Amino acid sequence: MLNEIEEAGSDKRTFFELLGGEENGTQNIRLLVETFYDIMDSDPKAKPIRDMHQSDLTSAREKLFMFLTGWTGGPQLYIERYGHPMLRKRHLPFAIGESARDQWMYCMIKAMHQLEYDEALMKKLANQLYGVADFMRNQQGH
Repeated sequence: MLNEIEEAGSDKRTFFELLGGEENGTQNIRLLVETFYDIMDSDPKAKPIRDMHQSDLTSAREKLFMFLTGWTGGPQLYIERYGHPMLRKRHLPFAIGESARDQWMYCMIKAMHQLEYDEALMKKLANQLYGVADFMRNQQGH
C-alpha cells in the first residue's frame, strides 16, 4: 500500500493528505474516480478497456473509490468491506496487456488534467498508479 511520498526538505504526507485529508480527501478521490470512469465511458481511445467492464459502472466506480481512498493513505474502506484487495487475482479473468494498462492510465491522467491537479502531484500520483496498473498485466505485449 502506498502511504508516503518523498519530497526533499518537506514533511512526508500521504497522497490522501495532499488530496485534502480528512476534510476533503474522500470527496476529491470520489471526484477523481467519477471523472475517470466518465472518460472511460465516453472516450473512443478507451473503448477496449471500457468493453472489459460491465455495462453498469456503478460497482466499478464504488470499488475503485474505496480502494483508492485506502491506497492513498485514507480510511481503509475497501479492506473493511471486502478484505485484502488481491488486485492481481481479481483481475485475472480479464486479458490485461500493455494496451489495457495504457488505456487505464490515459483515463486516469486525463481525469487529473480535467480536475486541474497540481503538476507535481499529478506526476507523482501517475507514477505510483502506473506501478499498480502495470502489476495488473497478465498478458505479454498488447
